[in-house]
Amino acid sequence: MVFLIGIAIGFGMAVPIGPIGIIFIRKALAEGTRRALIVASGAATADFIYGAVAAFGLTVVENLIETQMIPIRLVGGLILFYLGYKTFKSHPELIQSAPKNGNLLTTYLSTVFLTLTNPATIIGFLGIFATLGLGKGLAPLSASQLSIGIFAGSFLWFLTLSYFVRLFRKKLNEEGLWWVNKISGVLITLCGVLVFLSVLKFFGIHINFLKWL
Repeated sequence: MVFLIGIAIGFGMAVPIGPIGIIFIRKALAEGTRRALIVASGAATADFIYGAVAAFGLTVVENLIETQMIPIRLVGGLILFYLGYKTFKSHPELIQSAPKNGNLLTTYLSTVFLTLTNPATIIGFLGIFATLGLGKGLAPLSASQLSIGIFAGSFLWFLTLSYFVRLFRKKLNEEGLWWVNKISGVLITLCGVLVFLSVLKFFGIHINFLKWL
């Protein structure tokens, strides 16, 4: 039962389309489902880590994340800028001819880190766990089952998303993939901008449209 609850939590937390979702969709469209699932594995791993922190009640880790969130987010924002630039400049024919086993570890680790830099993730997990009465009162076995279920649920969402993306991929030609790269690059870069604006807001530096963040 606890494992099924974890699946539901992981699935629900993964559904909102943020920078990771954009990267996943772009990978699935331009490079194929298998490489996109590396992104899914990274996102699910990060969800597993945050889920475990909340499930086991690791307050020391929670406090460390909170105190170091600003530099972590700044690094995450820089990575998003870099990924956005690379995506915008990439060409479909170069992607299709590139070795399919290259940079998989880099893709996985960068996805884990980018997901971990989102403070809404840990806040969301802590809020859900508090609402359901989970977390500090769980036995180690139950906490483990819940964390593994969160990983499974998060990965399940990306599998579901990949099915629908694959339907569109069959209709895309090289020009369509070119537009996918351009639009994805812009959206990923904008996510990086939002990260930096949220850091400015933390220090009390407000810009007019920060009220929508």
